Amino acid sequence: MRTVFVVLDSLNRHYLNCYGESWIQTPNLDRLAQRGVVFDNHWSGSLPCMPARREMMTGRLNFLETPWGPVEPWDDCLPVELRQKRGIYSHMITDHYHYFHGGGECYHTLFDTWEFERGQEGDVWHPLVDAPQAPAGTRGKGKLRRAYWVNREFRDPEEDLDYPTPRCFAQAVDFLDRNHAADDWHLHLEVFDPHEPFDCPSKYREMYDDTWDDKYFYNWPEYGPLDPELDDAEAVAHIRKSYAGTLTMADVWLGKFLDKMDEHDMWQDTALVLTTDHGHLLGEHGLWAKNYMQDYTELAHIPLIVCAPESERVGGRVQALTATMDVMPTFMDWHGAELPPHVQGKSIRHLLTQEEKHHESVLFGYFGKDVNWTDGVHVYCRQPEQGAPLYHHTSMPRNYAGFLPRERLAQAEAGVFLPTAYDIPHLRIPARSSRHRDATDFHPIHDLRTDPGQRHAIEDAALEAKLEPKLTAALARHGAPKEQYTRLGLVSPAHG
Repeated sequence: MRTVFVVLDSLNRHYLNCYGESWIQTPNLDRLAQRGVVFDNHWSGSLPCMPARREMMTGRLNFLETPWGPVEPWDDCLPVELRQKRGIYSHMITDHYHYFHGGGECYHTLFDTWEFERGQEGDVWHPLVDAPQAPAGTRGKGKLRRAYWVNREFRDPEEDLDYPTPRCFAQAVDFLDRNHAADDWHLHLEVFDPHEPFDCPSKYREMYDDTWDDKYFYNWPEYGPLDPELDDAEAVAHIRKSYAGTLTMADVWLGKFLDKMDEHDMWQDTALVLTTDHGHLLGEHGLWAKNYMQDYTELAHIPLIVCAPESERVGGRVQALTATMDVMPTFMDWHGAELPPHVQGKSIRHLLTQEEKHHESVLFGYFGKDVNWTDGVHVYCRQPEQGAPLYHHTSMPRNYAGFLPRERLAQAEAGVFLPTAYDIPHLRIPARSSRHRDATDFHPIHDLRTDPGQRHAIEDAALEAKLEPKLTAALARHGAPKEQYTRLGLVSPAHG
């Protein structure tokens, strides 16, 4: 058995034709959906980038215990489990530079071999002492990223293969040419696009009649609300068309990979899963990006397409509730590997043959922010109490910015605090608990049947009284640290 895991970062579900009529041209994603099974009720778990990836590797929630961070020594990770239990060879191809950045340590070394295509976003790649300046009038995050402007100096903006994502797919095509006759391997193919900055050759933006014409350089909005003076309808349309062009470029190169699978007749004994880590707001709710707002469906309700030889539902759709944590156990199942004890996800293979119940509910969110519960019908956003306790559990106190501040580390305790840590001592570090931007004075509930875009929050004491114990039970099921109950104003089953 061969397996392929394709991840496109920040892939918006509502921008894909297989999830409704879309103006974006993605014929190869459409083709994959027709060959496979589309999951309609698939959700993120831990957000954003690295928390989601730890979840993909381990099959268990990350955000209840720790924020953005590295692989931990107690983690049972997919590539290692496959190699040790079944002798499966694993290879990673990626341009996701956070694997090689602070807080992303040790993920790539889990694989037997790996390839890293350089140059995405803020990847500090080319050693240019006198860096170019952002053009006058540049708006958004790009104007502050030195590495971004350095890397652009070494790129032909009209040449696909000068962009990292096409190069990743080209490497994957080469991998298939070399290894299509071999058995027992797992390919992790992960591209950063369509994550911002929304960069691609102009031919892709022209497909969407972008009339921006370089009024000023703008391909990377700040993380925050739309600016009422600058983000007019034309500016929002330009950003959306830039996202569309970047996605179409990725789709074109995905198509070359799928063509190669066709050429080598690999679908008879190769399973492929395609998904994302989270979505990205492009003006919905009057907001750009992610992280600081409520975790709306545009961010957490994500695409999942599965192609497998045993599927009896080709071209069909699955309504069962699934989540990111299900990826790891599904690949383990395909390769006949026994699951380690602390996996919380479940294999979705049974859903490829018939519609059945999978999860009763799932949790999603960011460390230190709201905890969200959904059963696919309601989304219940439980906001933390101000000043409530919270702890970061880790053996490696690193995050996106590097090592945690010494002042915080001086407050750390050492011990065994997580029951899943195999009795390995680790640190418990005080962390900040906060509500999302523009938080309400109640815990918002949304009914996805009548309000799929989450435009109208429900304040309903009777409904909340029914959902609160379900949230509490889900926290217990995932082994949430006891301070999570305290910060959310809930009674811990073990301490109540």
